[in-house]
Amino acid sequence: MIMLTIIATIPSLMPSPCSIGSLITCQAPSKFQYSVLYAALSLASLGLGGTRFTIATMGAEQFNDLNDQGIFFNWYFLALYVANIFSFTAIIYIQDNVGWGLGFGICCIANGVGLVVFLLGKRFYKKVKPKGSPFLSIARVLVAAIWKRKMSSANSTENDYYYEAGVLADSAPPTKSFRSDKIILNYQLINFLNCAALKIEQVKQFEGSHGNSWTLCTVREVEDLKALIKIMPLWSTGIFLSTPIGIFSSLTVLQALTMDRHLGPHFKIPAASIIVFNLLATAISIFIIDRFILRKYKNLTGRTLTPIKQIGTGHIINIIALIASALIERKRLGVVRAHSLMNQPGSVVPMSAFWLVAQLSLIGIAEGFHFPGQVSLCYQEFPKSLRSTSTAMISLLIGIGYYLSTAVTDLVDRTTNWLPDDINQGRLDNVFWMLVVICVVNFGYFITCAKFFVYQNQNVGK
Repeated sequence: MIMLTIIATIPSLMPSPCSIGSLITCQAPSKFQYSVLYAALSLASLGLGGTRFTIATMGAEQFNDLNDQGIFFNWYFLALYVANIFSFTAIIYIQDNVGWGLGFGICCIANGVGLVVFLLGKRFYKKVKPKGSPFLSIARVLVAAIWKRKMSSANSTENDYYYEAGVLADSAPPTKSFRSDKIILNYQLINFLNCAALKIEQVKQFEGSHGNSWTLCTVREVEDLKALIKIMPLWSTGIFLSTPIGIFSSLTVLQALTMDRHLGPHFKIPAASIIVFNLLATAISIFIIDRFILRKYKNLTGRTLTPIKQIGTGHIINIIALIASALIERKRLGVVRAHSLMNQPGSVVPMSAFWLVAQLSLIGIAEGFHFPGQVSLCYQEFPKSLRSTSTAMISLLIGIGYYLSTAVTDLVDRTTNWLPDDINQGRLDNVFWMLVVICVVNFGYFITCAKFFVYQNQNVGK
């Protein structure tokens, strides 16, 4: 943020300004100016990756009770969305009307204050000591399983498995399936992974120095990898949820650009700022969910709302929001045809942009359910060794989903006439209906994955 503030205030770090409509070719940024800018953006990306979801994990580690952890996630994301609302309104207004240097400077001060507060609380935090790289442990299990792939663990006893150096084999043996009360999934895969913890003559020499062994793993390491495999299908449903949301966000801004955005006779809302209604709805819904809905659900049913049910509710509301988007776009196109604006590029449709608030609010409510629910599910179900990584997996699926949204948009643009340069001549409503179909299919996939999923902690939902 310091670098961005400096870039925005020192003229030598920016290309020379161009006059609007000037016939003289504008001067391109120099390689040095580009280098400084990209260095600042790279640092911002690293900082964001090292804080946003890592803080969520660290905060949850301060609590032992699952319900307390869920409440923390709700309040954490409430704070996150409130901060985003401030960014999309006050900071953007200052940058547009006062100066970019002041806008970035305020952000820099906010980061500094946040760091000071974080350090002041350092002595109160519960710290979890790292025990080596969990990814190295996963790699060891796969290598050991491949090395002993010709063995069979089907008839093995507890004493045939390696638990940990100096620890008696009084722990539970490796599981034989992903779910014992329903269809056994991939029995061969389970048998294959269990082989990694089987003790044989050739590898017994490593029992005293397990940390350096790639041929013998503990039962705990094998079970951690199984837990990871078990949750991956449910995790992947978030990718196909993020993809339509990414497309929706872009299309909503395009809609706002063609509509009447005046708020009173003198103020016009920037098209990009229309997303604030989405953020506001998410923040309000997270508060209502945490303070009222979760408590009411427990009073009525005697059970807590599980993360999977919370995510599923978000899926359903998301589908309703996209249906509403298609219907609102159909109405907008009707106004376009009624006023013969189809062949008038850049014309403003005499329809208020506040019609978009309904679909943005519904998407926001959906996020209030599924986003904290996804983070809570990953944190609870990922192996303990991977909990610091679990919440970051949410940002990974969001990133993948948004990259896919670009690919899907490009595919639609190449194969149909729904997305011309002037959307008044296109069929944005068909794009929304396509997103509805994607979300319905993904919801079916989610239901299938949820049906065969069992929580590691049997107290979840009680």
